[in-house]
Amino acid sequence: MARITASVFTSHVPAIGAAMDLGKTQEDYWKPLFKGYEYSKQWMKDNKPDVIFLVYNDHATAFSLEMIPTFAIGTAAEFTPADEGWGPRPVPKVIGHPELASHIAQSVIQQDFDLTIVNKMDVDHGLTVPLSLMCGELDPKKDAWPCPVIPFAVNVVQYPVPSGKRCFALGQAIRKAVESFDDNLNVHIWGTGGMSHQLQGARAGLINREWDNQWLDLMINDPVACANVPHIDYVREAGSEGIELVMWLIARGAMADVNDGKVTGPLPTVKHRFYHVPASNTAVGHLILENT
Repeated sequence: MARITASVFTSHVPAIGAAMDLGKTQEDYWKPLFKGYEYSKQWMKDNKPDVIFLVYNDHATAFSLEMIPTFAIGTAAEFTPADEGWGPRPVPKVIGHPELASHIAQSVIQQDFDLTIVNKMDVDHGLTVPLSLMCGELDPKKDAWPCPVIPFAVNVVQYPVPSGKRCFALGQAIRKAVESFDDNLNVHIWGTGGMSHQLQGARAGLINREWDNQWLDLMINDPVACANVPHIDYVREAGSEGIELVMWLIARGAMADVNDGKVTGPLPTVKHRFYHVPASNTAVGHLILENT
């Protein structure tokens, strides 16, 4: 059967992608951030998955405020990098895995989660920046991402947004779906977005180091309590865009220690943890967990 062996968590700040695309990674401002992903790039080479299930949020490219699904799974054979106003990022197109994606959709919907099935969409920095951070700079003319990717878009833009508890439960449903797939596939699940940041209003520029790191501790060691953190806490402590962190709980809920909403097995192994501010106006968090 297929299995989820690891989860990856990372911010997906658009300025990070621009720094890579414009050759600025060794500038004084950016160098400390990219140093934090050196281990991760080697880990990715040493632990190459067959498929990545990548949880992210769309930024008004595939969807708009006219119509935005709460949970949407990409089932296409390929996904083109989106033009977000300044041209598409110079990265390879994303190859999908329609068979596994369709199987997950069928299984998760039968577990009473309503998903939107997306057979054609472009993918923006929410998906491509994490891939670049973990896989390095690739030439779209001659290189490819190391494996197929299933995009899974979550609405954390237009209120109301899903709760952490709902996302955590969804992760458990996704793991059950993966484990019921017949092919022997090694799957990684990635949760992206966050950490604390606010892009507008009187608190624009807010970053909360202490809260971010306490939240990371909780997600690793007591994911059930983390899943029950109320929405207002994210807004109050991590800024209006800090709610993106609920997407990390999908990936955390998919780990092997969580069953029926409880921690029933050994906690996953922390392979790498990194935190850095600032990256543009955002706190960057990064974590790699492996099932034990």
